[in-house]
Amino acid sequence: MNYFDAQDAARRRTGRLVVLFLLAVIGVIAALYLPLAGLIASDGAQPFWDLRLLGGVAFAVLLVVGLGSLFKIAQLGKGGSAVAEMLGGTLVDPATRDPELRRLMNVVAEMAIASGVPVPPVYLIEDDSINAFAAGYTPQSAVIGVTRGCVRQLDRAQLQGVMAHEFSHILNGDMRLNIRLAGVIFGILVIGVLGWGLFRYVGPMLLYSRGGGGNRNNGAAVGLGIVAFGLLLMAVGAIGTLFGRLIQAAVSRQREFLADASAVQFTRNPKGIAGALRTIGGMPPSRGWNAHVSEFGHFFFTPAFAALFATHPPLEERIARIEGVDAASIEASVATARPPKGATSPRQ
Repeated sequence: MNYFDAQDAARRRTGRLVVLFLLAVIGVIAALYLPLAGLIASDGAQPFWDLRLLGGVAFAVLLVVGLGSLFKIAQLGKGGSAVAEMLGGTLVDPATRDPELRRLMNVVAEMAIASGVPVPPVYLIEDDSINAFAAGYTPQSAVIGVTRGCVRQLDRAQLQGVMAHEFSHILNGDMRLNIRLAGVIFGILVIGVLGWGLFRYVGPMLLYSRGGGGNRNNGAAVGLGIVAFGLLLMAVGAIGTLFGRLIQAAVSRQREFLADASAVQFTRNPKGIAGALRTIGGMPPSRGWNAHVSEFGHFFFTPAFAALFATHPPLEERIARIEGVDAASIEASVATARPPKGATSPRQ
């Protein structure tokens, strides 16, 4: 594997996908402007293309998306330790004498030196699956989380590959990128939530408001208009969120390829990370270990649960890129790589 070329290719693809996020926001603006402009221009009093209306719609959309994004970014940017604790992790004592954890801490220190990143706190999750994650807005606030199965069932070279992969996420700012993308998606989602409020509460309140004569008719007409506008916001918010999640998943997959290539660079041993992926491929699918796993699924080394939007490339494709072979030739070796049952000690 030429890991420098692989890293450059993954970065280029990520850049193009991030541009799609900007286009998605522009699409939301267009989806709201077009029906509103058509309705206003239907009586012939106003032209269809109205720069003031377009500017107003764009300002409102950017304001809602911006405020929603800032809220989500602030919520997720508090530090990796908060994420690790939400996922059930417990802080590992750097001076631990437990043989398994001592080996883990040594490997983390080695990969910190190889990547040039400060040694982060390490959190252990008591789960038999093989997985790991990095979380944190900056290298200074980052932590690494590791499942017990990862520590127990991987040999040293494989554990190095997994840890090097996570250090790539820290070094390349992948967590910061994911938090920002999640913020934009949340901002688009807020548009749909506002539409639900208009459709469910504000519109019906005016539609059925009591009043005399013309006031009542005017209230009903305004109420119907608000209900229709609420439905429009709900539809735009739902479609925008759907496309946003698809783009986010695609970005996440490219960052996984980048992290795999970086892991080979840090360890100089493609067999380590490839072996870890083979071992994981031979294990039964994980169902996740707590309710927060689905929220942070894109943080993990491999999927921690079955998801509608795949945030990770197929294992076979990842191994094929690492080893420079065809993905079809990898399937048999992945299927036979299941670790022995009852493995309780690290293999050297």
